[in-house]
Amino acid sequence: MARWIVLFDDNSDAAWVRQNHAQAHFDYLAAHADRILIGGGLRSEPDAWWEGGLWVLEVESREEAVGLVEADPYFTLGLRKGYRLALWGKAPCYGDVRL
Repeated sequence: MARWIVLFDDNSDAAWVRQNHAQAHFDYLAAHADRILIGGGLRSEPDAWWEGGLWVLEVESREEAVGLVEADPYFTLGLRKGYRLALWGKAPCYGDVRL
């Protein structure tokens, strides 16, 4: 198993997806919590609207990560403009990290 991060960029004209389909997205995250270890939205300021997201995954392959990303309702409904997927390794000074 390897840890991957996914950094999402949202379509600014698709905020309606967040407004109307957040529960489906949260249900998707919960259903895959064994592989999507943590996820959440990103914004530029505390009071700003959401403009993306970040996930930490633990999966067997890049293909599995892509499958999880591209089956998420936020992706299938067009909220996501794009995403960056990268293998992640923690710095050794942090010791054992649990998510």
